[in-house]
Amino acid sequence: MSSRQPRFNQQVLLDTTPLPDSIPPVTECGASSAPLLSASFFIGARCRAYNDDYMQCKTEAHGRGEIDCMREGRKVTRCAKSVIDDINKNCLEEFRKHWQCLDNNNQQLWHCRRPEQLLNACVFQKLGLKKEIPGTAEQEVPVHLRAKQIFSHNLASRRGPEPLSLEGYSDRSSK
Repeated sequence: MSSRQPRFNQQVLLDTTPLPDSIPPVTECGASSAPLLSASFFIGARCRAYNDDYMQCKTEAHGRGEIDCMREGRKVTRCAKSVIDDINKNCLEEFRKHWQCLDNNNQQLWHCRRPEQLLNACVFQKLGLKKEIPGTAEQEVPVHLRAKQIFSHNLASRRGPEPLSLEGYSDRSSK
C-alpha cells in the first residue's frame, strides 16, 4: 500500500500557445456526436474535395502533419460548419428529430430510419444534398432506402414505413 494520497485535478486545461499566422482562424462546429453523425453523409457529400485534400496532406506528411495540414483541416471544419448551419436553417425540425433519436438510441442508425428518411427528403429537396453510402454496390438498394428494415426493435419499421414522396432522390430505390 502506498502512503501517498490521491490528488485529482478538476480544472480544464487550455493550450494558450498561439497558432502561426499562416493558419486561418475558424470557429468550431459546436455540435456533439449525435448531430455530427446525423449530418455526416451530407457533410461528406458537400465537403468531399476538402476532405480529400486534408487526407492527402496527412498521407504526404508521414505522421508530422498536425501543423503542416492545419490549413486544410480548417477548410474541412468551415465546410462542415456551413453544412450544419444550412441544415439548421432549412430542415431544423427533421434534423432535431433525427439526432435526438440517435442520441436516445445509442447512436445506432437502424433505430432511427423513419426520422432519417424525413431528414434525407428535406435535405435533398431544400439543399440538393443526397445521402450516399460509399461502397454500396450499384445493383443493391442502400440500407437507408429499403422498405423493410431487418434489424429493428420498432415494429412499424419491420412492416416498412409509409411511402415517402422522394421524387428524384434515388434511382436505385426501385431495384
